[in-house]
Amino acid sequence: MIETDVLVIGAGPAGSSAARFAAKGGAKVILMDKKSEIGFPKRCAEGVSKKIFDKLDLEMDPHWVTNEISGVRFVAPDGTDIWLSEDQIDLPDAGYVLERKVFDKHMAAEAAREGAEIRIKTQAKGLERQEDGTFIVTCESMGKTYDIHAKIIIGADGPESHVAKWAGLNAIIKPQHMVAGVQYEMCNVKMKRNDYLEFYFGSVAPGGYFWLFPKGGDVANVGLGIITNMAEKSAYEYLVDAADNCYATQVAQAVELNAGGDPVGGLVKEMYGDNIMLCGDAASQVNPLTGGGITNGMLGGRFAGEVAVEALEAGDCSSNFLKKYEKLYLEEMGAEMQKYTKVTEYLWTLDDDDINKIAHKFKEMEFEKLTTTDIVKVVIKADPKSLLKLGRIFL
Repeated sequence: MIETDVLVIGAGPAGSSAARFAAKGGAKVILMDKKSEIGFPKRCAEGVSKKIFDKLDLEMDPHWVTNEISGVRFVAPDGTDIWLSEDQIDLPDAGYVLERKVFDKHMAAEAAREGAEIRIKTQAKGLERQEDGTFIVTCESMGKTYDIHAKIIIGADGPESHVAKWAGLNAIIKPQHMVAGVQYEMCNVKMKRNDYLEFYFGSVAPGGYFWLFPKGGDVANVGLGIITNMAEKSAYEYLVDAADNCYATQVAQAVELNAGGDPVGGLVKEMYGDNIMLCGDAASQVNPLTGGGITNGMLGGRFAGEVAVEALEAGDCSSNFLKKYEKLYLEEMGAEMQKYTKVTEYLWTLDDDDINKIAHKFKEMEFEKLTTTDIVKVVIKADPKSLLKLGRIFL
């Protein structure tokens, strides 16, 4: 039997962040992942906010940054486009485009440097709660089965978390809140600006958007996300059509294809319990508007790791103590997530004509700095019924 204070299941950015801060606080930590290579395959467009570095005590490393972003281009169904620099608008999930395969390994290595033990190609097969509240987790690695006894488990094993189910936490994600995403990494991409992200809205990607994230040179992540019950075909079919019709990808070639689910319905109902916490996609710590989860998940991981240390020092790993984790997360991200959830739900009600009207109103505007309130005012002018859904929150 292997003994540990904290067992983190899942070595994505959120899990590695949890392991890093728990180990930094002096806890004995095991970080495990079922994959043989951390960071592969990548599951996202790789955009991340510059704000993440201060909040996570990280320094930007050029080894895992492929491109620095200066702004965004939003494109309506009729082709109306809006260019906004980073000085004009706060970009919640933009600043850098990462190389996730390098970034994720770097984050796991940071956890190891703080003292965490990493176990790759190790899969949790089930867990059993003991009388004292601790857990015995059955693991399988390289054809062998063994048990780990952990005082606290941090589940960072993605959406529809097995850890959450085994522990009896209510972390169900409704199908209508799960974005089906698919993405190429392409070369020979001819973007108008290689330091701007591009987002295309409307029927090109029902319930989501089509994106171009430049990675430097002629390489870009080209993908989209859709809400399946709003769509008439598969996410892959939408991607093929979008790429065929996009100016930037006419001669581009795919060198990689990835797909996955992204929870955008707000936090799960239970992200902690006795001796257990969830972080990252397992807790649905994802920006509901952009679908970006790196920053949110890593913050969740930090809070989970730090609270785990406090609980161990206090000798109290009960849910009553661990609720501090949820409190910290909500204080930092709760208001923002609530706002973005309302905006997302509103966007789901718009058709292509509605989006075009809003884009035309934006083109009429002159501004130096665009605030969230400014955006909502423009939306209300173009679509008065939005006042009922957005006005109380933003105005």
